[in-house]
Amino acid sequence: MRRTGTTRRGALAATGALAVGAVLSGCGGDTEDTGSGRKGSAHSGARTAADGTSSVRTEKALRTSASRTTATLLAGYEHVLRSHPSTATALTPLRDTVRAHLKALAPEKAPALGMARSRATEPAAAVKELAAAERGAADTYTALLLEAPGELARLLASVAAACSAHAYLLTELAKETPA
Repeated sequence: MRRTGTTRRGALAATGALAVGAVLSGCGGDTEDTGSGRKGSAHSGARTAADGTSSVRTEKALRTSASRTTATLLAGYEHVLRSHPSTATALTPLRDTVRAHLKALAPEKAPALGMARSRATEPAAAVKELAAAERGAADTYTALLLEAPGELARLLASVAAACSAHAYLLTELAKETPA
């Protein structure tokens, strides 16, 4: 009998397709003709130079928002790892990835970790809360990438895809974690 529902392979394929679609849509913008037969970057570079201050401010605001979301997510991982040491083997690689995302989003100065508190007293419930936090973070990054300029949009798309994959892995881990 064939298992129905979402499989790991299917979820990872969907996540990869989402990331590729987001990256391609980030690459496909600004295709106005510059008059020289070339499209895209020359024109958008001129527009950025003329409008540089506001685009720099916009990018900084988007990075700040994304890094706050990531710092809160990282604090959630830290809290669950302290509260439920039995989850360390599975959660440490995911936590380390979130830490790398924070460094990529805020290369100069990472924001202070927020105070994420899990209400769960059981490891499985705490892992489910982390999965929900990862889904929420993926939604936040996806919303932000609609306003983000090229490189930042690609970064946000990659981080959103990783969060979606983490959410799936955490959901599966919660099923396997003893209550």
